[in-house]
Amino acid sequence: MGSTVLSLRIDGELLDRLRQHAAKRGMSVQDYVVRTLIRDDFDERFKAAVDETEKFYGSQETAGIRAEEVT
Repeated sequence: MGSTVLSLRIDGELLDRLRQHAAKRGMSVQDYVVRTLIRDDFDERFKAAVDETEKFYGSQETAGIRAEEVT
């Protein structure tokens, strides 16, 4: 899998916040942003999979799963 360059224009205040969050984790801003995007993408794919499972098997209550177990 190759890599591609993505260029963003963001304001200074947002960049400062990103730098602070990245520094707390000992990461570069680039690594922090990429990991955040990957995590968000996983969350969306997981939610879509749960939604499809619910469609197939029925609602959470009929499947015997409480809502707080899924989220």
